[in-house]
Amino acid sequence: MSTGRYREIRFGGRELRVAVRRNPRARRISLSVRGGEVRLTLPPGASEATGLAFLRSRGTWIEDRLMKAPEPVPFRPGESVPFRGRARRICVVPGLRDPLRVEEDRILLAAAAGSERLVEGWLRREARLAFEEAVTRHAAALGVEPRGIAIRDQKTRWGSASAAGRLNFSWRAVMAPPLVLDYLAAHEVAHLREMNHSPRFWRLCRRLCPETDAAERWLRAEGPGLHRYGHEA
Repeated sequence: MSTGRYREIRFGGRELRVAVRRNPRARRISLSVRGGEVRLTLPPGASEATGLAFLRSRGTWIEDRLMKAPEPVPFRPGESVPFRGRARRICVVPGLRDPLRVEEDRILLAAAAGSERLVEGWLRREARLAFEEAVTRHAAALGVEPRGIAIRDQKTRWGSASAAGRLNFSWRAVMAPPLVLDYLAAHEVAHLREMNHSPRFWRLCRRLCPETDAAERWLRAEGPGLHRYGHEA
């Protein structure tokens, strides 16, 4: 598990907000830019000062990535959020009895205050329901029994499976088309039989989810863009 905090540093003539994370499994200092956020990962033994010096040495690379990164999309009224592959606009409806209600193409809020928390909470709940259904279905087909499901905001992978049988998934997958979430559930369930990416594993995966290849293509092309949503501008 990684732990960390945010740092504001002067960089390239402006203030840059950097997510500094310490990961006991990391072997080296690494940088990434996702959704306009700069993330610095430190392995055990590396000081924060050393990590920030490394960050400054990669100035050109960071600036290039930031210029190409799509603008963050906060969960605020007027913005559109993808859900199950379809855009839904966040709207405030004064007098709405519930804090949040969902219609065909709109997410209705009683007030603008707290929109980030409300919308993300709704997406997380929907992600859990969808993954629980898909995992249960695929596990029954394969004759395996997961030990639990956790919904997280994983930055570097969409899902994972532990040797103890626990499955972890990113809640952001619920923004993708349904075939993508179904594939992710099938992928991690298949790992309960094969903790590898051998040909046998991929046969199991495609047996559970015939659209595996299409889902993989979608994730490579569109998946990174899902990390732009839910960030305060």
